[in-house]
Amino acid sequence: MTSATDDPGEGAERIHLRNDHPIYVELQQTPEFAELRSKFRRFVFPATFIFMAWYLLYVVLSNWATDFMSEKVVGNINVALVFGILQFVSTFLIAWLYGRYMNKNADPLARGLEQRYDEESRLGGVR
Repeated sequence: MTSATDDPGEGAERIHLRNDHPIYVELQQTPEFAELRSKFRRFVFPATFIFMAWYLLYVVLSNWATDFMSEKVVGNINVALVFGILQFVSTFLIAWLYGRYMNKNADPLARGLEQRYDEESRLGGVR
């Protein structure tokens, strides 16, 4: 995202967003930033795919495997209710795993980039 307008038109002023600042551009070009993005994507894309597949399975089974989903597990609790509750459990599990993964793998890189940003912004920008 480089500007707030898609078509600024003739003579229109360009509105600079925070990531247009030269410090951000410089930091985005560092190997540390590329590694940070890579570590983020290494968790988020597979986790999103797995969760969406798990959710889609729940929806498909609920729609086309009604006999299976209506099977009683204990008392009035059926398979569909168990799957529904497991959707919540898996959501919280993924959030916990994400926090743990990012704290260990990405946060040290992010802190380094933040420190570099603070130093460069105090010095008045890019060298």
